[in-house]
Amino acid sequence: MTITLRPGTTVMFTGDSITDCRRLDSEDGLGFGYPLRIAGEWGLRHPDRPVIWLNSGTGGHKVRDLEPRWQADVLDARPDVVSILVGVNDMGWHTLDPEGRVIPVEEFQAGYDRLLAPLAEAGTELILIEPFLLPIHGVVEAGDVRVGEEERKEWRADLGPKIQAVRELAGTYGAQLLAADRMFAELAATTAPEHWAEDGVHPTPAGHAALAAAWLRLVE
Repeated sequence: MTITLRPGTTVMFTGDSITDCRRLDSEDGLGFGYPLRIAGEWGLRHPDRPVIWLNSGTGGHKVRDLEPRWQADVLDARPDVVSILVGVNDMGWHTLDPEGRVIPVEEFQAGYDRLLAPLAEAGTELILIEPFLLPIHGVVEAGDVRVGEEERKEWRADLGPKIQAVRELAGTYGAQLLAADRMFAELAATTAPEHWAEDGVHPTPAGHAALAAAWLRLVE
């Protein structure tokens, strides 16, 4: 079942830098990525059904970073729909916590579950977007990190179970799942992966457009 966006529906996008996309520098607070594209395309298709679009994504954030700001940034807005994209910072390059340990998938999933539980209790509709990693070749810069293919193989090994955790949570909560990792893998099979995300993590304009188009297929 798709999610119906009625006139006056409030949609909250949240997560990490992919959602943030310089939102604080944008006039409407939506940033310059897929949330803006979704809002624009929806307005074009449905001028008779205006929607309130909000963005609280924050660059670099992991699941554990979302938790302390969840009440103020998400729950207090009382959104009707919450769309979450988080997890890429919980893998390889960002997984060390202050004690120097890697974040295990069980901790990732439990923290994510704590974010979803109060939304489900409030009857909020949920859209969970899989974190993703494209198979870029050679050495690239991802944020302030230079990595090669071997490091990215390690990232993939760490991210895979966390993608599965997001899928399981979507099933548990009856959420819409945007299978972004699968989508980008299919796109990268016929077009250079750099076309969609130059560093394998942060989408290009084409990558943001692909996310927006997939998201809009989940609503009506």
